[in-house]
Amino acid sequence: MTVRDEIVFRSGVVYLVLILCGVALIVQIIVLQYVQKGRWSELSEKYVFKTAEMPANRGDILARDGRLLASSVPYYSIYMDTRSSGMSGETWTNGIDGLCQGLSRYLGVRSASGWKSVITAARKRGDRYFLIQKRVDYATLKKIKELPIFREGQFRGGLVAQPENRRVLPNNELAARTIGYLNQGTEGTRVGLEGSFDKELAGKSGMVVKQRLTGGDWITVNNGERIEARDGNDIQTTIDVDLQDVASSALEKQLRRHNAHHGCAVLMEVSTGDVRAIANLERADDGSYHETYNYAIAESTEPGSTFKLAALMAAIEDGVVDTGDIVDTGDGTVRYYNKIIRDTKEGGYGKITVKEVFEYSSNVGTSIIINRNYKDNPKAFVNRLYAMKLNQPLNVQIKGEGKPLIRYPGDKFWSGLSLPMMSHGYEVQMTPLQTLTFYNAVANNGKMMRPRFVTAILDNGSVVKSFGTEVIINSIASRSTIRKARAMMEGVVEKGTAINLKNPEYRIAGKTGTAQIAMNNQGYRRKITYQASFVGYFPAENPLYSCIVVVNAPSNGVYYGNIVAGSVFKEISDKVYATTFYRDYRAENNPEKEKEMKGLVPEAGNGLRADINEVLGELDVRYRKTSKEEWVATRESGDTIRLVGLDVRKGLVPDVRGMSLRDAVYLIENAGLKVKYSGKGRVLRQSPQHGARVYEGSVVSLDMNM
Repeated sequence: MTVRDEIVFRSGVVYLVLILCGVALIVQIIVLQYVQKGRWSELSEKYVFKTAEMPANRGDILARDGRLLASSVPYYSIYMDTRSSGMSGETWTNGIDGLCQGLSRYLGVRSASGWKSVITAARKRGDRYFLIQKRVDYATLKKIKELPIFREGQFRGGLVAQPENRRVLPNNELAARTIGYLNQGTEGTRVGLEGSFDKELAGKSGMVVKQRLTGGDWITVNNGERIEARDGNDIQTTIDVDLQDVASSALEKQLRRHNAHHGCAVLMEVSTGDVRAIANLERADDGSYHETYNYAIAESTEPGSTFKLAALMAAIEDGVVDTGDIVDTGDGTVRYYNKIIRDTKEGGYGKITVKEVFEYSSNVGTSIIINRNYKDNPKAFVNRLYAMKLNQPLNVQIKGEGKPLIRYPGDKFWSGLSLPMMSHGYEVQMTPLQTLTFYNAVANNGKMMRPRFVTAILDNGSVVKSFGTEVIINSIASRSTIRKARAMMEGVVEKGTAINLKNPEYRIAGKTGTAQIAMNNQGYRRKITYQASFVGYFPAENPLYSCIVVVNAPSNGVYYGNIVAGSVFKEISDKVYATTFYRDYRAENNPEKEKEMKGLVPEAGNGLRADINEVLGELDVRYRKTSKEEWVATRESGDTIRLVGLDVRKGLVPDVRGMSLRDAVYLIENAGLKVKYSGKGRVLRQSPQHGARVYEGSVVSLDMNM
């Protein structure tokens, strides 16, 4: 064979091998693509791994006494490894019927025979992670773990429970809008405390390895690459759950009665600015009311007559009028250019004092005072309002605060009507919380406190960061002006527009407000609605709490502030008055009152229902049962004692205030805690407060009082 022929032969062999390899490759592709597609797809689904973020447990939002306002509750996705290597045939055969009966009983979804059919089919297929149910709560999971087969555990019984957390509000809609929520969608909405304190609550995520299951679900697997997450911190708020419940219930009842569109109520502690309750309710299409928007913080509207206090205080502080000066309100009408301002009393009030102008809420009198004394120098009036910080936002701990509006002379919309209109709460805008903060300053002898919602950030019960009280301004006016303002507010309830709130038990000071609100930018002539409000404080002689109630768009023909909003205020203040804390406060600040109170009904204290029943029976004291709990607290109701059930729950510190040391020690030690006490008598204070979570080895300190 010549060299040329040999080269041709070898080249042919090489080409032939290449052709055969190409054909073999094409055949293999066809086999993989069409013949073995199902097998390899299943294997790829079963054995694909990925690293994923392990979210940290979000911190809790706590009430002032440690009770939960928002918490992350564990739920579980339950799978079954039908081919678990540790599961024997005998375990399967003897337990499958009992397992399916239990699943039908606890989960429903399908009958026992239906469960047996789908689980048996999954076992035949060799499913390693057959989905039983998603979003199963812990109580149900505990029951499922006791079922046949599953009681053998993961390796011999095939039970796989994957945890996930869901945010829940234990008190349902109480303060729901203030508590807030997170929406991580395209807008990334962050609302309320959840949004403002997201960084503290969120914690730090970890990392896990996940395995993809048949069907696309992913399951966490344990290996050395796992990085544990750091749980978020808790935040402790100023909210009092009991008072929040009262505020929400009273507000909703009144909104329903007057078929109002929405309303809000805020209760604030005078000396600190701590918000004890904040309710915001809006009517849905079906007539029900829900917390959908934080009107108290975000809605800035014309306040109406509640603004008269600021207007008259400005005039008194500037020395242009005094509360005893006489104002002629005539027939109850006064004209400014083309605008007629009217009083509600037909025929007018005639000649009355400045104090009576406020007590009777005379629009005519207030506008005459302000316009007459400031028309030549309107800047002096507005500067005085600015000095009282009424034009500045409060910068509270919750985002979304509405901006106050107090125009300055020379602004685009300033006119000759501005002064008389501003005097009685028009051409200005404030949120309910901003109005309340101003009135709270009057109650606090002039010191304006910034409203506080959060007092501390906690890590497993230990304070990481605390938020103290903040003073916005030490005095909004002179002591003389504050004293006169308080006298005017007391007069509103004693003989003025809110005389319906007067009661023999304690004194209220405040101001009614009824404002016309323009709808849909159509102006006041086309379509209006009303805003009824009442803002004030109690007890008038030594203020403890301030409160504002605003009801928008009442539609049953009644819209005056004293009736629509004042009754809600009164219900809230009555509840505070009736609490043990308020009783102690009154006695502490008035020893004579303490003696008087002791003569009404005996101090029964709190404790075991059977013991208290026996004592009250022996003393022939009338009492009323309002619950069936074993442990109760006593509350005064005139000459009758009410027995109110105490919330004694596993895992939470019990409320032992007012109890004997014996009862307190029993309850605390029964909760797995230790006790440290000082003094004698009944429990006056406890730390940590009731409703706080129990931590192993924790000590509850008790201060006793004779």
